[in-house]
Amino acid sequence: MSDLFAHAGFEKSAPRPLADRLRPQALSEVAGQDHLLAPDGALMRLVRAGSLGSLVFWGPPGTGKTTVARLLAHETDLAFVQISAIFSGVAELKKTFEEARSRRSMGKGTLLFVDEIHRFNRAQQDSFLPVMEDGTITLIGATTENPSFELNAALLSRARVMTFRALDDEAIGKLLARAEDAEGKKLPLDDDARAALVAMADGDGRAALTLAEEIWRAAREGEIFDRAKLAEIVQRRAPIYDKAQEGHYNLISALHKTVRGSDPDAALYYLARMFDGGEDPLFIARRVVRMAIEDIGLADPQALVVANAAKDAYDFLGSPEGELAIAQAVIYCATAPKSNAAHSAFKRAQALAKTQGSLTPPKVILNAPTKMMREEGYGEGYAYDHDEPDAFSGQDYWPEKLGRQTLYEPVERGFEREIGKRLEYWAKLRKERGG
Repeated sequence: MSDLFAHAGFEKSAPRPLADRLRPQALSEVAGQDHLLAPDGALMRLVRAGSLGSLVFWGPPGTGKTTVARLLAHETDLAFVQISAIFSGVAELKKTFEEARSRRSMGKGTLLFVDEIHRFNRAQQDSFLPVMEDGTITLIGATTENPSFELNAALLSRARVMTFRALDDEAIGKLLARAEDAEGKKLPLDDDARAALVAMADGDGRAALTLAEEIWRAAREGEIFDRAKLAEIVQRRAPIYDKAQEGHYNLISALHKTVRGSDPDAALYYLARMFDGGEDPLFIARRVVRMAIEDIGLADPQALVVANAAKDAYDFLGSPEGELAIAQAVIYCATAPKSNAAHSAFKRAQALAKTQGSLTPPKVILNAPTKMMREEGYGEGYAYDHDEPDAFSGQDYWPEKLGRQTLYEPVERGFEREIGKRLEYWAKLRKERGG
């Protein structure tokens, strides 16, 4: 029977993916994380000090978080134990902690690597605290999500966050060169297609190597792929964009700030990224309305009209035609004159209303629907502005105890320049008329 299995080849190890075969065997071989692993990098300083402490590895997929954790265990002579928050529950955690205690009693420490640690609920995250504090385990949790959003404050206070960066083009290029050395052959790509492959990897080293394997499998003898053929073969990796998490917040922030910064080209780029990632166009349209209110305001009142119209157009047309309406609104807002004067004035008014109590308006502008109110002087002396020269009476409408305040200060841009001139003119008339 054993001869039969040998003849069939079952005794040989199963084929391993290229990314697994090229997994670094030393920290110095890890690509793209020099800020952590260079001789003066943050992690290497901890290794030299001989005490890691508990850590959280935060970064996109395929940047080496698992590999680095495994290599750190080797460097610090700790037993490496790996679990995934996706598949592990309370029972497995208890078992893992007990094994670590047993190991510790025999003088061996444990580096517990928890992949996708943000998937654990708060109670499960809290269960790590005692074994972290008493030294039973050295925890390394890996997450693709912003730890400040997803991890308990108590756990974060006991762990240091190490940020892994998406691999840049140079790091991806080095990985592909290592793959070619390992395979003993070049990737069948022209220069343009090779650059496209690097871009398709989207900073993910594992994805780059997986794509390389696909290319080698698809290539016929002597065939060289151009960019178009490459796209046809490997299709396209989905953009790294989680609509509910940090990618969502990063890109909407980038879109808003580029509109505020009057850069329509950058704004269109981030808008396209969000559409491409599957963001809800109505969420974007609502944000553009907010931009028109907060950042353009009365410098160009038409911006709010355009933004609302874009939202209505998307409601009416749907995708993809309606997306162009949103793009037009983004361009309009990015190129409009900017002012947050109305926004700032309203915040000042809110603060004033909260701090000054329930001050009664002057009687001159109060209605007097009853005889008693008229006898009390309600409405007495009110000047109807339309009957006054320039349709302006210049009366003082502020509560007597508060006195006149200046809340709205228009900027010298766009339509607000004209508003400012009107306010200056009315201030002059008010002074002349003793208002």
